[in-house]
This record gives sequence, C-alpha cells and structure tokens, in this order.
Amino acid sequence: MTAKPNILFLMADQMQGRVLDQDHVCQTPCLDRLAGEGMRFTRAYTPNNICSPTRASIMTGLLPHNHGVLEVLYPKMAHMHAILPDKAHFAQRLSGAGYSTGYFGKWHVERNNDLERFGWQVDGGQSSASYKALIEEILGEEPLQPECDPAVYITDPPGYGPHLLCGVTERPAERRGMGIATTLALRYLEDAVQKAEPWCCFLSFQEPHDPYIAERSIYEQYQREELPPPPNAADPLEDRPGLYRRAQGIWKQLSEAQKRQARACYFASISEVDAQFARVVDFLEAQGQLEDTIVIAISDHGDLLGAHGLFFKDISAFEEIFNVPFIVRGPGVERGALCPGRVGLHDLCPTVLELAGCEPIDVPDSRSFAPLLSTPAAAGWDRGFAEYYGNRHRLTQKVVWDGRWKFVFNGFDYDELYDLDTDPWEMKNLAQDPAYTGQVVKMTQLFWHYAKRTDDAPLVQTLYPALRLGKVGPLEEEW
Repeated sequence: MTAKPNILFLMADQMQGRVLDQDHVCQTPCLDRLAGEGMRFTRAYTPNNICSPTRASIMTGLLPHNHGVLEVLYPKMAHMHAILPDKAHFAQRLSGAGYSTGYFGKWHVERNNDLERFGWQVDGGQSSASYKALIEEILGEEPLQPECDPAVYITDPPGYGPHLLCGVTERPAERRGMGIATTLALRYLEDAVQKAEPWCCFLSFQEPHDPYIAERSIYEQYQREELPPPPNAADPLEDRPGLYRRAQGIWKQLSEAQKRQARACYFASISEVDAQFARVVDFLEAQGQLEDTIVIAISDHGDLLGAHGLFFKDISAFEEIFNVPFIVRGPGVERGALCPGRVGLHDLCPTVLELAGCEPIDVPDSRSFAPLLSTPAAAGWDRGFAEYYGNRHRLTQKVVWDGRWKFVFNGFDYDELYDLDTDPWEMKNLAQDPAYTGQVVKMTQLFWHYAKRTDDAPLVQTLYPALRLGKVGPLEEEW
C-alpha cells in the first residue's frame, strides 16, 4: 500500500439513490459489489438539485451561495456561473501534496472549462482536445449522440421544439459518451499505476441524464420486466406549491406506455453506466491497486422519473431528486455497511483531503465524514441542508433535514413539511396543518441556523416587512 491512498471517483449524472436498494429492478452488479465491500450511505443528499452548482460544491466543499455557481452554466452569460476566484478546490490540495490528478468526461462545474486551473493536471473533460480526438478515433464522422428507434419526444407546448426523452440504439456504450470517457480514464490509469506517486482519477458521465439512451439488448432485458410506475405517480400535489402542479402539466402529454419505455431506458442506461464503472474497477484489481484505492461512487442528483407526475429535476424538492447514490470503498472503510448518516456531496471535499492527509479546506458549509467510515452508526449526522435558486426561472428554495423531518422553505409559495418515517413518498404536506406549527417553527429556526453559519447574508439580513415569509425570522433573541 502506498503512503497515501489512491482516489477514484465514479460519478453518474441524474441517478436516483433508490436504484441501489436491494429489491430494486435496476441491475448494478459493480455498484453492488462496491457497496458489499465498502459502505453505502442510504440518506446521502445533494446540496443542490441541478448539475453545475452541485459539481462546484463537490470541488470546494461550499454551498452554492458561497462558491457562486447558482444554476446550470450558460456560456452566453459571462458574468454568471463562474466559481469565485478565491475558492480553493480539493484537487489543488491533492496536486500540491504530490498526487497525480486526472479528470475525464462531463465537467459542467463552471463555464471556463479550464480544469488545470482547478488542480486537474490531466484534462480529459468533454471540451478537451484528448476527448475530441478520441471521439474522432472511435466514431469518425458519426455524431456522438446516436440515432434512436424507438424514441419518445416531448413536443408540447408548441414553440419549444422537440426534446428527446428516451430512445434505443444499436450503438454499444463503448462507442458513446460514457465509453469514451472510460477509455480516456483507463489510458491515464495505465500510466499512473506504474508510478510511485499516488493518483486521483475522476470519471464523470453524462448518463443516465436525459435523454435516456440505452443499447437495445440491455433495454430489452428491462422491457421484459414489470416496471410499474412509482407509488406516488398519481400524486395530485393539491397541498404543494402551485408551481409543482404547473410543472405537472408538461408531462401529461406522455402516455403510460411512453412513461414505461422511459423507465426501461433509464434503468438500462444505469446498467450500462455500471458496466463502464466495472471496466475501471476490474483494471485496478488486475493491477493489484484496488485495495490501495479509495473508491467513491456518486451521482450529482437524482431524477423524478414519474414520481409525483414529474420527470427530470429542477422544479420540486422531492427525495427522488435529492437522495443520491453514495458508496465509499477502500482502506479503513467498514465492509458491507449501510450508514444512515445524512452526508452531503459537498462533504466529500473535506473528507477526501483528510483521508489523503492533505491541508484541509476549512469552511463552515461542510465537514469530513471520515469518522463514519469506521463507525457508520455514529451519532451527530441526522441533519442536512441544501438550496436551489432556480434554473433560468429564478426562485429561492432551501431544504432542511432533521432526523425524520424534512422542511422546504419556499420563497415563492407556501412551505413544505414531511415526516419521512411515516410518509417516505412525500404525499402529505404537513406545513399548513396547525397540529404541526411547532415543528414548522423548529425547522425554520434550524434553516436560519444554517443560513447564518454559512453567511447567507442576503437572506439573514432580509428583515424588510414585505419579505417576512418565514414562521419566524433570523433574530434568535426574539424566538
């Protein structure tokens, strides 16, 4: 074993945490293996329910209001979606401590696509010359996104154009985005494992993000399965924010058969992702380096996939989006453990640096969960905090977890309160029930605690009468 552990990140995009449940129809043998040989965090969550803010939080350990990337990056808005220049990144610390670092696949952290600036010595991101060269090597003149048949498109309302929801292709994963990123990562590792210095490899996929595209033979395996809609698919959302019901209208154009096809493609895509992860894990095992490597398997957020009558993410704060796959395997990690600790993706930054023995990035937004890796039942990990600022359509939403309780502070509508023990599918909003006023007050106070601790000044300093939307405000002396 090297003095410092190697570190491997395996990241999917828009993958539900529930697909790793033991009785789930989705087949993920590699991830199941990693969980069986390591630890799965069953209540892990994303600090933001869309790509770019979350990815920036993973790198910096900061919540979005502190790192500056508040929504999915949009290159034409030059003044937005850039990480604040004084924010440190964990790869910079690793690189400074003698690690070889390489990043491959989807970046989407911020608009500059300058990975070396953030500590990644080898740039295999989708905008890099090496990624583009490998596409040409493998595909020639073929487009990266393959033709699909059958395919389902979202076409309404008129004026937006068609959007591919899901489709079936003859092209195998090795000749699509996930396979290209994996091949680049393996080429890096073939060199890295021969050297004495420790390495950190980050492999990041676009999949199973929409459009859900899957190779035919794997899709057909799921087509033969029973794929019922989620238990909350028919939720009328009558006691939830009006925006949720408005968003439901988008998906009413889909038939039940089309929704089922989307589920089959989504699960098949995850199985393909899993097989690509296995290529890397198997390589490291063959090289005798797997036992010296901390393997971290995650997704940046989930997908509603028909829950509450909705698909994708963005609008709503339900667990299908916020609960993410989260597995850690490696030296010092208890084997075959399920950890109920509520850890966030932003907690990865301080954790990785502690495990690597590097200079920490000490910020109030996150903390190292390294102690949980040997003691998964340790107390003090019942709470979590996330935030969302909209995506093109501006809004304010803060999510607070405290044990069984989940509270959603909505700056655009009435709030939400769920008892996840008795209502895991979030069908009943208790926030407007007088019997739960005390719990709403308690959760609102906890929200203000997080906002003040992480210096969310625009909210903490908002005392203006027209903006007093909480059950209580931030002034603790008045509680």
